[in-house]
Amino acid sequence: MRRRLPSSFLFWSKADRIRAMRKKKRSSKSHPSKKPTHSDIKTLKDICLIDLEELKEHEEIRPDYLEELKNEILCDGILKMPIAVDKETYIILDGHHRLHALKRIGCKKIPVILFDYQSPEIEVIPHREGETVTKEMVIQTALEGRRMPPKTSKHMILIEGERRHISILETVINIPLDELK
Repeated sequence: MRRRLPSSFLFWSKADRIRAMRKKKRSSKSHPSKKPTHSDIKTLKDICLIDLEELKEHEEIRPDYLEELKNEILCDGILKMPIAVDKETYIILDGHHRLHALKRIGCKKIPVILFDYQSPEIEVIPHREGETVTKEMVIQTALEGRRMPPKTSKHMILIEGERRHISILETVINIPLDELK
């Protein structure tokens, strides 16, 4: 049975992704002289490859898990899953450890699935009982270049009336590491 995907899960054509990247690059103050090219963004079905440096983090990572994940990715020679990213801000919703593992391996790009973080179908809940975390806190933290402790936020998405972790939409891609360098 085919799962109905929420409207916040974006299926952009290659042309739409390139237009979005050009718009983002034009409005970016950090790279005013850098012109976007077709190699800035590539399409793998509904997944796009984005420069690691374009992404914004909001959580610290656990060094012990990072080392384990990096070794697993190196041993496999592939990255199995993309990460989840907000389409407007490029804030990472799920995948901080994969990002850091690829950086340590020497990769320059990472496969992402773009989401509309402002959609009411996406919400953030705390990993630990008694803590508070909101979308606004995640956005502000990332845009200010700060980090929350590891595993502070848990991004959920509403699918057919059921709240599920956002990683449910991260499909297996098995992309060779050479394609990310």
